[in-house]
Amino acid sequence: MAYEDERPLSPHLQVYRLPLTAVVSIIHRLTGLVIVLGAVLLIVVLFSVAAGPQSYATAQAALDSWIGRLLLIGLTLALYFHLCNGVRHLFWDIGYGFELETVDRTALATAVGALVLTSATWLLALL
Repeated sequence: MAYEDERPLSPHLQVYRLPLTAVVSIIHRLTGLVIVLGAVLLIVVLFSVAAGPQSYATAQAALDSWIGRLLLIGLTLALYFHLCNGVRHLFWDIGYGFELETVDRTALATAVGALVLTSATWLLALL
């Protein structure tokens, strides 16, 4: 009876590794939340424009700081990740890409695509 009392009740993250598709699904949900927060940021910036030049200059200075740039880069990455994974889901909706190897390859392609698109966007923006 002592053996049963010592066993864990269920697998935990130290024992069980989440499949790549589960990790991508969690990240997809989190990026959706980040996009909503980015929309709130956009509204704040638009309000600052409506409030006048001084208010807009303050908002612009905040977004031009290193923290502001990091925030904008993170928002861009979230947008592209959500977009790429959304395209992946569109293919699933029409019945393509359910093979295990394909599922893992497209999950990796989603992450790589988001990184490449984010990098390209910010390189073009800084030119």
